Amino acid sequence: MHADSIALLPTPANDRDAQEAHEDVEYAPLAAGPDEADNDAKVGTDEQTMKPEERAGDTFAEAAAYVAISVIPVCTCVIVFTSNPTSLGWFFWHPILQSVSVALFAYGILTLQPTSRPTTKAAGLARHQIFMLALGFPAIFLGTLAIFINKNVHGQRHFTTWHGRLGLITICWMVMQIAVGSGSVWLRGRLFGGNPYAKRVWKYHRLSGYLLFPLLLGTTHLGGVWSHWAQGHVGEIMRLLVYSIAPAALLVAILVRIRPSKMVFF
Repeated sequence: MHADSIALLPTPANDRDAQEAHEDVEYAPLAAGPDEADNDAKVGTDEQTMKPEERAGDTFAEAAAYVAISVIPVCTCVIVFTSNPTSLGWFFWHPILQSVSVALFAYGILTLQPTSRPTTKAAGLARHQIFMLALGFPAIFLGTLAIFINKNVHGQRHFTTWHGRLGLITICWMVMQIAVGSGSVWLRGRLFGGNPYAKRVWKYHRLSGYLLFPLLLGTTHLGGVWSHWAQGHVGEIMRLLVYSIAPAALLVAILVRIRPSKMVFF
């Protein structure tokens, strides 16, 4: 192979830069070009010597997360379909789509936890974008639109409860989260000046996501436990299990799998 066919990384200025160059490449694999393809054989060899991606407790936390992911949308659908759904109008779509979006967002996070090898990072990032951007956000947007239309139809005021207000904050935050995340990975992060600047922005995107997800679950809890509709149609034990315990278990499971080393800012 000719020397000019190998794309060399810039020599890191210090040990910390060297660590960042090795660990944080989530934004790169989706835009792989000829240079990256030439290194596929080498990547396979290198991955055999890398440290394992899983830590003690990761498998159990992942299993707990998947149980919670299943419980929230499945039970919500059962509740809605057994509550005279034809009488619900546009509201019918709100709890269903919102609960499904929670599951999609949760899987979008889990699929990047943990990833440290180039191939698993590339595959994880591809799934992350599918479940977050292509599936999760349209679901939550349509669910929000459904409740907005429903309130207009019945002449009700908007955002009069904490559930509605936090829901609005969540949607707005989510739009900014998507913009920052997309800008840091698409077109090799050129929106933020390319590598290594986009890589640093990705760290803030990750941290923002871990702060946004509890807000999403908190909004789910308020709607499922304290809303007038839930209190009139869902039993107390069911509300506790589906909209209090399951979201709490999901949050703990995701937090357990966080790698703090990937969010070193200073």
